[in-house]
Amino acid sequence: MVTLTRIYTRGGDSGQTSLGRGERVAKHDPRVEAYGTVDEANSVIGLARSAIGGATLGGQHCAEADAMLARIQNDLFDLGADLCTPEGEAKRGEQALRIVASQVERLEHEIDAMNAELEPLKSFILPGGSEAAAWLHLARTVARRAERRMTQLAAEQPINPEAIKYINRLSDHLFVLARRLNDNGASDVLWVPGGGR
Repeated sequence: MVTLTRIYTRGGDSGQTSLGRGERVAKHDPRVEAYGTVDEANSVIGLARSAIGGATLGGQHCAEADAMLARIQNDLFDLGADLCTPEGEAKRGEQALRIVASQVERLEHEIDAMNAELEPLKSFILPGGSEAAAWLHLARTVARRAERRMTQLAAEQPINPEAIKYINRLSDHLFVLARRLNDNGASDVLWVPGGGR
């Protein structure tokens, strides 16, 4: 369990931060960029959750969406913990927290279940529609940026392959959930190629 008695430590005043095992790295280190971007995605999901009450679907769909996003927010803290502890490193007597295959599989099952109720896409979708869907589209793009940071890190250092799978599925999940919260796709804003000419 984590216990925080002080919020500021002054430890980062010189531009460095600690990884999970205590190793000091620059705050712009690729690993810090990766888990920092995951944290940013988590914050946007929090905004989406706050807007779900105004979504146009019935209460049951909103409750299901909120429950899924609550699980995802917890998973994203797991993902941050995974990324902040380099592979093979953990404190003595402890095992590093890692994203596992069952977390990826849960996202896949939820995507398939939601997508089964949606009409097939006949155009790309512009971010928008309901407020909740718009926030989910923003969260999706931040998740994609986190994925780019993670794959960049993976090109330099070993990282958990399940972590990359998770962030990849997450952006798909957020896209499908945004459609679901747009009246099951009826309120999606469709791209009209060249429509602004």
